[in-house]
This record gives sequence, structure tokens and C-alpha cells, in this order.
Amino acid sequence: MKIVVGYVPKPEGHAALTRAIEEAAARGDSLLVMNTSRGDAPIDNTYAEEHDLQLVSEELDASGIPYEVRRVVPGRDAAEEIVAAADQDGARMIVIGLRKRSAVGKFILGSTAQQVLFEASCPVLCVKATAD
Repeated sequence: MKIVVGYVPKPEGHAALTRAIEEAAARGDSLLVMNTSRGDAPIDNTYAEEHDLQLVSEELDASGIPYEVRRVVPGRDAAEEIVAAADQDGARMIVIGLRKRSAVGKFILGSTAQQVLFEASCPVLCVKATAD
């Protein structure tokens, strides 16, 4: 089966990737690493540039886990893209990273994690980045 991981080039994205690798190794699954963005790096800090994706590929190559990296630019909302990919590929689970947000921040801007949790038809594993 496949595990879908939402990846952003930030600590929460790296935490999600690390945990997804662990889950895939334990289950003998492959990974689909999704990076979704509405634009490019100067506008959207969730955009994974080529060097970010190269580092992801190197980490995945070293893990020995079969994988695919998919960048969707411009695409639908990140949650919609991740859930659609999981549904399309019959994913076992989705792994996403969480970042701390205030209640007002969640109310005004919404929450991608919350949308994935509500809309996913498979289990969702939410991972926090470690504090540095």
C-alpha cells in the first residue's frame, strides 16, 4: 500500500517526512510525498524548491523505501490535493506535520490540518516538529 505525506520545507514538513519513512518501513509500504503550492518561493513558503526536493529524494533513497515525489503548482488548496491523492492512490494513511497556531490564527486563516482530518477517507497521522 501507499502512505501519502504532506511535505513543506519547514520543520513540520521534515517531521512528517521522517515519521512517514518510519511508518512505511514498518509496514512495507511505499510513499507519495506531496508538495502543493499556489506559487513560488518568494510568495509561498510552502513551495519546495529543487534543492529542497533533492534533499528529500536523497533521504528517501537512503531509506530504501519506494517513493514518488509529486509537486502540484499551482493547484487546489493543499488539503484538497493531499486528500484527492490519497483517495486516488488508495492510501493506507496520510501523514502531515503540525505547527502551533493561535485560536484566532486558525479561525481567520483556516487550518489545512483540520481540513485533511475532516475530509480524508483514511487514517491521518499528525506529527509535531521537535522544538529546537
